[in-house]
Amino acid sequence: MQDPFFFDLGFARLDLQREDRTGVPEIVWGEGKTIPQLSAIVRRMTEKSSLILVSRLDEQKGASLLAEFPAGSYHAQARLFSLDCRSGKKTAGRGKIAVLAAGTSDIPVAEEAAVTTARLGNEVERIYDVGIAGLHRLLAELPRIREASVLIVIAGMEGALPSVVAGLVGRPIVAVPTSIGYGTGLGGIAALLTMLNSCAPGVTVVNIDNGIGAAVAAHMINQ
Repeated sequence: MQDPFFFDLGFARLDLQREDRTGVPEIVWGEGKTIPQLSAIVRRMTEKSSLILVSRLDEQKGASLLAEFPAGSYHAQARLFSLDCRSGKKTAGRGKIAVLAAGTSDIPVAEEAAVTTARLGNEVERIYDVGIAGLHRLLAELPRIREASVLIVIAGMEGALPSVVAGLVGRPIVAVPTSIGYGTGLGGIAALLTMLNSCAPGVTVVNIDNGIGAAVAAHMINQ
């Protein structure tokens, strides 16, 4: 007898009640899974009429899923496959979510956050390459930043951008350290520690390169 709370594929147990419990569907981690495994997971999830998101996919896996499920989309920069099988009205947030990236190299993580946030039903504003090495770039975008209800702020190197933004704008901030940087950046640990030690209140930090976690947190705040 099949358990009503999950579906056992033998190699994976799909959480059938995740969206009912939390408002956010199970998001599948694509890295490390084979193409046949991903195909079977997505095929089963289409039967539940839900939003399907598969993260951390290379181009080969993304193209394979897109060929089998042409109604979906493969977002190459975000390394994300999405397929919306929901019927009826999509969830709409109370306001706009702005995704800020310090540098161009941070865009893959920023796009993971932006695409996920948009697919969850939020209006998203992208504001990229506004790192503190040229503070005037950030200041020029303050009017757009202040229009948002929630901010996702992404930075590598020293990771100071979230603190600077928090000192200028009174909005909840979800900070994302990235693994971009030279040797002493320690694969994002330096940026992570900077964000965790922010003296600006209102900054919440997720794990290194975790655009998905930031998107879900910002989505839930925006509801």
